[in-house]
Amino acid sequence: MPDLRKEIINILDGKLLTPHFQPIVSMTQKNIMGYEALIRGPSDSPLHSPFNLFTTAEKYNLSTKLEFLCREITIQQFAELGIKEKLFINASPLVLLQPEFKKGETLRLLDQYDVNPRSVVIELTEHKPADNYEIMRASAKHYRSMGFEIALDDLGAGYSGLRLWAELLPEFVKIDKHFIHGLHDDPVKLNFVRSIQSMAVSLDCKVIAEGIETEDEFKAIEKLGITFAQGFYFARPTAIPVDKVDCLLFTAGQTKNHKSTPTINNATTAFHIIRDIAPISSKTSIGDVMNLFHHNSELSILPLVDDNMASGIIFRDKFLTKLFSSRYGIDLHGKNPIKTFIETTPLCIDKNTPIDLVSKQLTSLMTNDPAFIITDNGEYRGVGTLLDLLAEFTRQQIDNAKHANPLTLLPGSVPINTQVNQLLADKIPFAFGYFDLDNFKPFNDVYSYDAGDNIIKAVANTLTKYIPAECGRVGHIGGDDFIVIFTCNDWLARCESILENFKKAVPAYYSDQDIKAEGIQTENRVGEKCFFPLISLSIGLVDPVSTSLCQSHVDIADLASEAKKTAKKTIGNSFYINQRMNAKNADNFQPVMHGSAAKLHAVN
Repeated sequence: MPDLRKEIINILDGKLLTPHFQPIVSMTQKNIMGYEALIRGPSDSPLHSPFNLFTTAEKYNLSTKLEFLCREITIQQFAELGIKEKLFINASPLVLLQPEFKKGETLRLLDQYDVNPRSVVIELTEHKPADNYEIMRASAKHYRSMGFEIALDDLGAGYSGLRLWAELLPEFVKIDKHFIHGLHDDPVKLNFVRSIQSMAVSLDCKVIAEGIETEDEFKAIEKLGITFAQGFYFARPTAIPVDKVDCLLFTAGQTKNHKSTPTINNATTAFHIIRDIAPISSKTSIGDVMNLFHHNSELSILPLVDDNMASGIIFRDKFLTKLFSSRYGIDLHGKNPIKTFIETTPLCIDKNTPIDLVSKQLTSLMTNDPAFIITDNGEYRGVGTLLDLLAEFTRQQIDNAKHANPLTLLPGSVPINTQVNQLLADKIPFAFGYFDLDNFKPFNDVYSYDAGDNIIKAVANTLTKYIPAECGRVGHIGGDDFIVIFTCNDWLARCESILENFKKAVPAYYSDQDIKAEGIQTENRVGEKCFFPLISLSIGLVDPVSTSLCQSHVDIADLASEAKKTAKKTIGNSFYINQRMNAKNADNFQPVMHGSAAKLHAVN
């Protein structure tokens, strides 16, 4: 069994530690904003892992010496690598209480290796159930006095995280990875993180989501409007850190969310509200910006862009107010670069983002800024303003109302057809469904038109319940006919759920006598007395492969109508998938078997 005391002393005396750096990325800028430094012991040592290393150091009262050595080696390596982004360093507040603690040692190291203190963020962690508020406050005050920013680490993992947040008012708060893991499938975690984001906005604090490992987790925190992110999804900690994050990690999620699920009738995106405003470099002097505003009274917004990447927006009113709030503002700051005026990173929206999703993102961030950046594959494309967004959104709402069904308020055939054609043009896969009620007219004749309207509204509610905006679009083209665009992969399972749900709901609209008889007696279209079963739902479906082979919404409507007619031949709730291919693909056609019949499924 190794002598751990001897091992830790040898490591400290020989400075046998290696710093690894894991990138922290900006969700708005789609680039790296900083690196967290993580220490590793020798690879052949039982103290290689950080947990074993720091636990052993604490056991033998060597925590302070270890922390200072970690800081020295980290700052040295950070400087030698020439990293320009922020450096996040972990610090234990209890170290400040140790007799061997040396005040000003960190500043000395930064000065020695020519690292700007303003680029350093100290991560404070509290994991012990003690009254450590005074210690944490003293620690934050100590590091802030040296020009460092403060991050509260592992929010949610400690014993009093929210109180510490209120006490310290850190510049950054890092959400513990427990709440990030699987949050897309966990409503409790999702609501927790959403609440943290809302509080952060009100406290002018930036949130960092730690431990992101999957695309689903990434998309979930992106949707919540989280500012920064960190985790294996982007990069693992390495001794020589990556200097760029693969842009596909960002655009893959956007492509799926924004292009495959367009939710606007006419597919209007952020591209349609771009203002082409010439940007300036973030290195431009404050005095030069002052002159730009002075000589152009119409100029109210100045985006800051370097190497096609936006880093901020200067708003005329805010700029002038801040500059002249001090008597000697222009004299003191005139030669400084304008980037020193940037307090928060701007919201960046991809040009292909549907307008309604732009609105949701702005709402979730609760930003007061009147403008945001519009990008093209992460690069600056132009500026969008809240006024233009509101005007376009209002125009669309009016346009939607023109084509909405008055009973269900669902869009009619015009916007649905437009969206189908747009999906075909963009080569985005989708399935298509035609939903129709069976035995609806006899029900209307017996139970009245009001009862019929209630059945139609029940269908609308069922469809919208199982097909939310991120999964597709529901349309009501008249009477008891509905059409659906499915932009999700589980479209068939959703149809099965709809049929099961509708089957259970139908008896509530009939009398006990008719339920017992499983139908009603009334006249048919030629005046003959007939028995009609309870209302059911038939679905004609066209799978994504078949829709991709169509030229327009007309072709798809024909396939869906054929499928619906076949489905209606089956008594009860049923669907039929029309997989008719063109001649080129006929040889490869394989019918989908579901239950005992090809392409046909009934729920009786």
